[in-house]
Amino acid sequence: MKSSMARGLAAFWLGSMLVVPAAGTAAGYPDRPISLVVGYPAGGSVDLTARLFGEALAERTGQSVVVENVGGAGGTIGAQRVARAEPDGYTLLLGSTNEMVIAGMINPAVKYDGARDFTALGVIASQPMLLAASKSAGVNNAAEYLQKLRAAEPGSFNYGSSGVGTTLHLAGEMVNQSTGTRAEHVPYRGVAPMVTDLMSGQLDYGMLVLSSGLPQVRAGKIVALGVTEKKRSPAAPEIPALAETAGFEDVDVGVWFALYGPADLPAPVADTLRAALADVLKSETFRRKMQDAGAELARPGVDAAQFQAAEARKYGALVRAAKIEAQ
Repeated sequence: MKSSMARGLAAFWLGSMLVVPAAGTAAGYPDRPISLVVGYPAGGSVDLTARLFGEALAERTGQSVVVENVGGAGGTIGAQRVARAEPDGYTLLLGSTNEMVIAGMINPAVKYDGARDFTALGVIASQPMLLAASKSAGVNNAAEYLQKLRAAEPGSFNYGSSGVGTTLHLAGEMVNQSTGTRAEHVPYRGVAPMVTDLMSGQLDYGMLVLSSGLPQVRAGKIVALGVTEKKRSPAAPEIPALAETAGFEDVDVGVWFALYGPADLPAPVADTLRAALADVLKSETFRRKMQDAGAELARPGVDAAQFQAAEARKYGALVRAAKIEAQ
């Protein structure tokens, strides 16, 4: 069974093929290094994707690609920097679900529009999130989780995420809605302190990006209950999809990574970057590296703007259903 990411990308693929031209359509571009901005500190899933993609893009453009970590405010500071940059193709963003779709729905301090203020160049990859339990929670799989929460008073158990309104938070709310249970959300300032509390038993359950939780799962420090996309991840096929368990059928969500430039990027420059991205996505070497990082590649030629609009509708419904107010 395909994930929502896979189904969405497949649906857009045929209609998007015409927008990917041949490589090298912008004469003289690029003729100097490209800055690839990441709105997070080094070491996370967005940063790793940017570094792997930057290497591959440099090979295809003949120019170095410098990854710049502009962390803060859930990725929005880096995104804002790119939104305000000169639209010449030399300042790009490796964007993710949080700063490009969710942040503007819940944070009035965000001064850019994830759709209008950027040129969407293409979706690169996605990976699922992981619902995990502390060892002291006494559950070994999604069925036991559901049985325990249904037998308890609402709010008796909690789950952590990296913050209010993040993709991880909304994935946890999707689990609540799908199962008809109520685990209370505990926001953390990042994944690291949440994992610490999960390992110590101070937190019952946690929602993590797969690549962030997999080392602790394989070390036996936390218990994997399931991934949030409809299909199992090639990076960890031993972990079932939550949707395989009765009661979780509607859980289908993942984190995605995409390439953006500022709005009004000249069409020849945008076409050159789209063609280079399409070529990267056909690379078996890049696919293997991303799979090792827990991610699955998008198909070449996806219309990123249409895909992002569909994601905005999905997350908007989750924000409303969870009654997440602007912070």
